[in-house]
Amino acid sequence: MQCSQSGEGEIVVIPSELEHEMIAWRHYLHAHPETGFEEHKTSEFIAQTLASFGLQVHRGIGGTGVVGTLSTNGGSRAIGLRAEMDALNIQEAVDRPYASRYPGKMHACGHDGHMAMLLGAAKLLSQDAGFSGTVHFVFQPAEEHGRGAQAMLADGLLKRFPMAEIYGLHNMPGMPFGSFATRPGGIMASEDNFVIRIDGRGTHAARPHMGIDPVVVGAEIVLALQTIVARKMDPVEHTVVSVTEFITDGIRNVLPGTVLLKGDTRSYSPAVRAAIEERMAMIVTGVCNAHGAGHSFEYTHEFEPTINWPENVAYAVAAAAQALIEVASGSIDGNCAPLLASEDFGAFLSEIPGNFMFLGSGTEGESGSVPLHNSNYDFNDRLLALGASYFAALARTRLQP
Repeated sequence: MQCSQSGEGEIVVIPSELEHEMIAWRHYLHAHPETGFEEHKTSEFIAQTLASFGLQVHRGIGGTGVVGTLSTNGGSRAIGLRAEMDALNIQEAVDRPYASRYPGKMHACGHDGHMAMLLGAAKLLSQDAGFSGTVHFVFQPAEEHGRGAQAMLADGLLKRFPMAEIYGLHNMPGMPFGSFATRPGGIMASEDNFVIRIDGRGTHAARPHMGIDPVVVGAEIVLALQTIVARKMDPVEHTVVSVTEFITDGIRNVLPGTVLLKGDTRSYSPAVRAAIEERMAMIVTGVCNAHGAGHSFEYTHEFEPTINWPENVAYAVAAAAQALIEVASGSIDGNCAPLLASEDFGAFLSEIPGNFMFLGSGTEGESGSVPLHNSNYDFNDRLLALGASYFAALARTRLQP
């Protein structure tokens, strides 16, 4: 079992039976992965499990989202605790007893573990609340798409379930097991996607003067795009522009007529996002015009940046400290380096205060160190009790009787 301290010094025990139950939930969810907005069986499992604890359960929020509500001791304040439900379109490479039963889909990011942690916290609090107020347990669809949080918000999440603040967590391979890390301000970046179409004129490879070669135009654009970060952005800004696909309709002896360039950008501020988009459009137009090529440019906002509210960082760090009382190897970094990966939780933090936390699952060579989005990945079950304890500590400290 694991312990945590909450409230005015009370020691809260995570029973061994609950640890085993969380492992069983996690393994079931791992074996039955569903991708964004298709989490029908997952949603049903979550809803039935929450209902078995006596919580009020609300389904179909933002498509397949679920909210379980626990109110106690007459308090008027409410907070939200969130976990993601969706899996990835990846073929699992390891034959485990609980390996994915669905070809081409697996929980390669640990959302199965996040759901099990939050269910564990819900059960623990339903049996011994230790708080006064309301906790909304938010199970979000389609995090990997960057669409699920906005779908829940558009479906009235915050009007139907008012909450003063919200908290999320993600396991992090490469960080020491049991270590917590967060920071004030930007912790994860926005993600924007772009598609550039270059319309040239195809011709025989031996007669390039008869055409307009979109490969050459595309190559110039790829190189020019790198100047956005290198020469048009303040060096202190965390920014990335990446071309990830270069697609043509040519063959070995035919210059193509069309090239598609696809990729994404990462940043933290609305001003930087706007500047990147504006500069990209100028480069595409200028290079294509110089060569007499046609073009189109599409730029879409996929993920909001995840910007922690400073006051809530302090609350999250305090809850992590309580959760770590019986984990001697654990540590807390309250001002960690930001990442340029993206997380849909940012959409919630753009509406209400809250915090996003990383929880280390293991360093190189240890269990839990396989990277996220890897076909060999598996969530480290040893984290389940610690994560449930952290979520429970947040409820008990932020809603003290």
